[in-house]
Amino acid sequence: MASQGNTGHEVYYVPESSKLAVCATIGLVLTIFGAASGINDGTFGDPNESTNSWFIFWVGLAFFAATLFVWFKTAITEHLAGKNSAQLKRSYVIGMQWFIFSEVMFFFAFFLALFYIRWFAAPWLAGEGDAGRSNYLLWGDFSYSWPLMQTPQDAIGGVANQVMANNGVFSGPERSMAFPGFGELFKWLPFYNTVILLTSSVTVHWAHHALLHDDRKKFHQWLTVTVLLGVVFVGLQILEYYEAYAHYGLTLETGVYGTTFFMLTGFHGFHVAMGMIMLLIQLLRSVMKGHFTKDDHFGFAASSWYWHFVDVVWIFLMLVVYIF
Repeated sequence: MASQGNTGHEVYYVPESSKLAVCATIGLVLTIFGAASGINDGTFGDPNESTNSWFIFWVGLAFFAATLFVWFKTAITEHLAGKNSAQLKRSYVIGMQWFIFSEVMFFFAFFLALFYIRWFAAPWLAGEGDAGRSNYLLWGDFSYSWPLMQTPQDAIGGVANQVMANNGVFSGPERSMAFPGFGELFKWLPFYNTVILLTSSVTVHWAHHALLHDDRKKFHQWLTVTVLLGVVFVGLQILEYYEAYAHYGLTLETGVYGTTFFMLTGFHGFHVAMGMIMLLIQLLRSVMKGHFTKDDHFGFAASSWYWHFVDVVWIFLMLVVYIF
């Protein structure tokens, strides 16, 4: 560009044409299609009939992860080669901000679905309001309360007595995952997950603070603690799901309470796992390659922003899914 007389302007590196975005889209579509099909098979499919849904999911996820690995490796190599201008670095920041905003909207849609069910759809089924005036003809003695321990199907005596929409058996759980009271607080897994995730938000901040002060040893220590806390969180959530299925009778087949619970907490758990992997990659980059300085550490900074985001989402989840 300098040869064209633009010596007063900053050189902006334009990478070569790439198919990585297309590959990432294919991997993501396969992943979502496989997961949706697998959940649908588990709910409505024949348990004796095998499908390829989860195979498609794992293939898509592996392809997506491999694409991201190549993509990020390329971006890191370009940056280390000095090709990233100040404006390009700003565009990375803006891109990450938009990505987190898209995730906010993603969870907003899920929270909105839960609020719609709790404030409108389920009360209507119980005969409340003008919209539910005639629903007693379909659902008889069904009364609404949340968590929904009795499904409308339960209220009319089972699927055999259902006059319409006979597309599955949905019986309420034996117990809910709601806040059990302060007397049982220390036996309640979501309490420990809350402490762990909020603590990890502090430790990743301390890691960032250490990096800004060029203290790589403390940066590695606090970032390692953060990654381990993320692993413990995911492990406790898996234990919580086992408890829900094995001891509480809460599954994807227990009506709208089960589906909204696993939808919201499951997608959040997936995002925690993603954030933990992102931070682990930054830790390995720093330990093994010596990447990041106090003035140049976008990869870590972006990962820490994402981690704070999943922490904030968890607070809202605790309030609307577990407590209120």
